[in-house]
Amino acid sequence: MRNYQIYLIEEEFAAHYFGRERMFFQLFQEFEYSVGEIKSILSKQIHYITRPIPNLRLNQFIHQQLQTKKDFRSENSAYYIEQGIRSTAKLELFDRHLILQATGSYDAETVFFEVLRKSEEAFLAIDLYNERFGWLKPIKERKFV
Repeated sequence: MRNYQIYLIEEEFAAHYFGRERMFFQLFQEFEYSVGEIKSILSKQIHYITRPIPNLRLNQFIHQQLQTKKDFRSENSAYYIEQGIRSTAKLELFDRHLILQATGSYDAETVFFEVLRKSEEAFLAIDLYNERFGWLKPIKERKFV
């Protein structure tokens, strides 16, 4: 099973740390395994660099984009894509992050990633267990000459 935590990063931090996403990953990894005062400090840092999830707008967008797909359903404030046993994904929305759980091939999770990519500019997905991370919509660097 793949478990992704998806955060909406403040635009100034997303632009500044473009190409250095490993630093975000390390921050979230340290938070996951820390305790006590250090966990509190890391929590404040994460809160500072992330934006609240626009839940109402995102819920509407997900429904608009996926309502016609036969393998899509929503239940108990979670979204599911089940393509038989070969690929399943579950997306849950929280105040400051999203959780995406997926099994099988990457097809079902890719559907959710595509919808999220279209909805916001700076979503960062992190899979702590498999040490995978990246932007859902890569940030384009602007170079002015």
